[in-house]
Amino acid sequence: MGPERIICLTEEPTEMIYLLGEEKRIVGISVYTERPVRAKEEKTKVSAFISGNLKKILSLEPDLVIGFSDIQGQLAKDLIERGLNVLIFNQRSISEIISNMQIIGNLVGQSDKAKSITDDWQKQIQTWQNENESIPKKPTVFFQEWDEPMITGIQWVSEAITLAGGIDSFSHLKDRKLAKDRIIQANDVRDANPDIYVGSWCGKAMDWDWVKNKPEWQSTGFIQNNRIYEMDPSIILQPGPALFLEGIPKLRELFSKA
Repeated sequence: MGPERIICLTEEPTEMIYLLGEEKRIVGISVYTERPVRAKEEKTKVSAFISGNLKKILSLEPDLVIGFSDIQGQLAKDLIERGLNVLIFNQRSISEIISNMQIIGNLVGQSDKAKSITDDWQKQIQTWQNENESIPKKPTVFFQEWDEPMITGIQWVSEAITLAGGIDSFSHLKDRKLAKDRIIQANDVRDANPDIYVGSWCGKAMDWDWVKNKPEWQSTGFIQNNRIYEMDPSIILQPGPALFLEGIPKLRELFSKA
């Protein structure tokens, strides 16, 4: 049977459970949930990212709370101390995202459907890899997920850039799980001289003037050729289905522009 009353503290498990056709089990979601759109209309909102409304969560009598990231550690602790079952994922790579989908499928009694979905993702990954072999010169890419301090992309973003036919200019930092360990300086970007800039500022709009007028960057390829793009965080910074369905396809579209 599995859990019947699930609260999802982040968007990814919500989207996964909807894809599996088991959304009836969800009783609470994050206020930041964007996908699927109808979840925002159908489900009670109980949490932000770091914090949650403990009273509201308890009133919904969940038999499982699912979250993501060590950043939710204190919230998870508060819920556990109140007697709730809490499952916190910490996926950082594309392979871990695929694994999470299968785990959630197992939890809600949809193992076969989860395997079918993840098999499709694996086939799509192979297709992208095959198509990338014919790209004569892959563009170098600086992905920025925060402005001050300047933070470059997490592991799944770096891997997504590769699958999209690009080269992550700061791939040597991708395995660093904590954002503070992926802080770089403006001069680092200047020295890397990326062909493309992609900004996705984790919950706030990118400041185009800030990017275009950065003194250290005026000689870079992305400034000189005006290859500056912004991406919706919900399709690239959420380690769930959105990455495969929209995130990587969007990156491929941006990279293919002359």
